[in-house]
Amino acid sequence: MMMIHTASWGSLEVAEDQIFHFPKGMPGFEDETEFALITLEEGMFSYLQSLKEKGLAFLLADPFDYYPDYEFELPAADTEELQIEAQVLVRCIISLKEQVEQSTINLLAPVILNPEKQVGKQIILHSSSYQTRHQLWTEDSVKAGE
Repeated sequence: MMMIHTASWGSLEVAEDQIFHFPKGMPGFEDETEFALITLEEGMFSYLQSLKEKGLAFLLADPFDYYPDYEFELPAADTEELQIEAQVLVRCIISLKEQVEQSTINLLAPVILNPEKQVGKQIILHSSSYQTRHQLWTEDSVKAGE
């Protein structure tokens, strides 16, 4: 176990298998190469928390929970770089808005995680019709939740 410091939850204990190495960092945060994957109790969301910068955390969700038809081809170079053999986790960054129904999910740049080797990378799907801001909840799903 390892103690990390976060802006949102103070000090947290994380297991070694929650630590992911991002050799190239995250776009815009190239110096941040070590992150802890923290799953929230409800299980719908997780956080990618920087081990170095306590104020840097990305809210992630499983895109298939919101867009079951979401699909893309993982480029061979990325598959190789991440040493993916069998297991792979696909997560997308959520932009939470003050009005929750306006929150969006970035389907254009998924975060690919290899839980066996504990490496990760955010990739950009260049030849894709996906965007960085897809509605997280449709009007129907917001009404259903009322």
